[in-house]
Amino acid sequence: MEPVAHFLQDLAVVLTIAAITTVACQRLHLPVIVGYIVAGLLVGATNPFHLVSADGGAVRTLSELGVILLMYSIGLEFSLRRLMRLVPIVGVAAAIEMGLMFGLGYLGSQLAGWTTRESLFAGAIVSISSTMIVAKTFEDRKPTRRLQDLVLGVLVMEDLVAILLLVFLAAEATGRGAEAANLGRTLAELLGFLAVILASGMLVVPRAMRAVVALHRDETILVASVGIAFLLALLAELAGYSVALGAFLAGTLVRESGTAHRVLELLRPVRDLFAAIFFVAVGMLVNPAEALAAWPAILALTLVVVAGKFIGVSVGGFLAGFGVRTAVQGGLTLAQIGEFSFVIAGIGLASGAAPAVLYPVAVSVSIVTAMLTPFLTRLADPISAMIDRRLPRPVQTFVTLYESWVELARRGTGRASTWRQIRRPLRWMITDAVVIAAILIGLSVVRGRLGTTLQGWGGPEGIVIPTLLGLGALLVLPFAIGLVTSARRVAERLAEAAMPRAAHGVDQANAPRRLLRVVIQIGSVVVLGLPLLALTQPFLSAVPGAVILGAVLLLLAISFWRSATNLQGHARAGAELVVDVLARQGVDKDESALELVQGLLPGLGTIVPFQIDAGSEVVGRSLGEINLRGLTGVTVVALSRGRERVVFPQAREILRPGDVLALTGSHEAIQAAHRLLGSDRPPEAGPERAGPR
Repeated sequence: MEPVAHFLQDLAVVLTIAAITTVACQRLHLPVIVGYIVAGLLVGATNPFHLVSADGGAVRTLSELGVILLMYSIGLEFSLRRLMRLVPIVGVAAAIEMGLMFGLGYLGSQLAGWTTRESLFAGAIVSISSTMIVAKTFEDRKPTRRLQDLVLGVLVMEDLVAILLLVFLAAEATGRGAEAANLGRTLAELLGFLAVILASGMLVVPRAMRAVVALHRDETILVASVGIAFLLALLAELAGYSVALGAFLAGTLVRESGTAHRVLELLRPVRDLFAAIFFVAVGMLVNPAEALAAWPAILALTLVVVAGKFIGVSVGGFLAGFGVRTAVQGGLTLAQIGEFSFVIAGIGLASGAAPAVLYPVAVSVSIVTAMLTPFLTRLADPISAMIDRRLPRPVQTFVTLYESWVELARRGTGRASTWRQIRRPLRWMITDAVVIAAILIGLSVVRGRLGTTLQGWGGPEGIVIPTLLGLGALLVLPFAIGLVTSARRVAERLAEAAMPRAAHGVDQANAPRRLLRVVIQIGSVVVLGLPLLALTQPFLSAVPGAVILGAVLLLLAISFWRSATNLQGHARAGAELVVDVLARQGVDKDESALELVQGLLPGLGTIVPFQIDAGSEVVGRSLGEINLRGLTGVTVVALSRGRERVVFPQAREILRPGDVLALTGSHEAIQAAHRLLGSDRPPEAGPERAGPR
């Protein structure tokens, strides 16, 4: 058969089977991703039925086009300026998630009896989520802007770290090791590539696309835009980076032209076709016999991926100020592995640095988690509501107010004076962490080589090695003290930026400020401690580091609970004042008294009154039934009903017509609460009213 006929046969088989399986999935109310992967299992060379088959090489080549087009479309919806603004924020979530996942993957492999080198590959594989699966999930279920910011920001950070991991693991696989100089040079080259592409692209691409769109020819617009995507994907490939990264950058550059909406409409049918082929190609990678033989490893790794990424992204997203609901949604959306994991497993398999079972296990885990992702995202609201219900009351109050505190802190750091105060300690924090990691890794290497030499000579290893470890502890100690001191200084400055100290009189913001300071310290310990522990784990025993990290977090947790209890008393005092104001003024009168309450007791967030209309759908339902806190992140501080006044109403409280609620939370949360409670009128309180006067 001619090559063209072979190609047409493969394409016909793939698309026909994919059409049948996706129709069946839609009939069964299953995600279309499941249908595509099942189609891949059916047409793969190792399928047990041997009814039909397709050439995996040709299909995988076509699937690369799906990666490029889907990443290009993501870039079209993601502003470059917005991405730059998000990187420092989502960096918190990415650092926590990747540090946790690498550590779990490495530790689990060590417990399974794998070598250090094999465990490194396992840790890297479970650290990187699948951009393609997330993009397809977002296509089926349109995300909120905040969820998109969190998830896509973490994915971009993961892809950048994955490039460094590939360099490190490739060096490890050849037995040369990954020297710090090589990693530093790779990082510099990556940053240089991004700078050149973005700087030159901003000069050329937006102008070129505006000129093309001005011709008003749809086919010309489509050809030109896709040509830009393939060109930047090619440049990224030639530079040694992912085609997905190049395509994403192309999309962000085209968006700057202001023509993204038009381009996206024309691109969507072509993108969907090749994206479908990509998921079919993933299904074709699985050998069912190998997967069944390795089912214990697949099950264990799947649990590690789902649980670890859920916890890492949820905690990191919350600490970054995204709120409980968005953080939980982000954790469940990113609970899978994908394209980079296949590449990492392939390097280990080709070099013999990883066991042969690793590749089929990685592909199988990717498929299982890909099929789980659409179902997990649907559980986000029930899970966030369950988490909220189980939290103690002081912690619930803190969770509600924390997002508004982060808003205030971000506005505070925008001031030049505040930024100057935190810039220096931030720099020292990062420097101290890097130096500690370098000392620990360096001493570990010296200890290994010295131990081998002394054994060969028959020297006093029992004396020299403990002395070397003691010297290491002395070297690390001043940097550890400096790290703690700098973290405390940053926490104090950020807390004061959110809630400044009173110039005169009693400092009423002391309770919320103290709690925010403790939380920032916890965040600093986790953001720096987890990656540090993950980096040093292959060189040193993880137990001492984990014990120290756990002890520090335990002490901070005790301080957090005490501060949260004090905050609860602060919030109750504020609620008493608020309910008195509502009883006197109602919702439609001058709100200056509510502003005065916020000035007297700062840290309570933006307090906005809301009156329940007689025709509202929430009338006759309890606060727990409508899940106001879980769905919006808002807390009802007080309720006024005629002469009845309720401070912090319980979840069983039934809403009635005419009830006046005092809502507190971030500005975005209050807007969501207005929509849920049945009001199209936007809240009058903006973020600028959220702070003390």
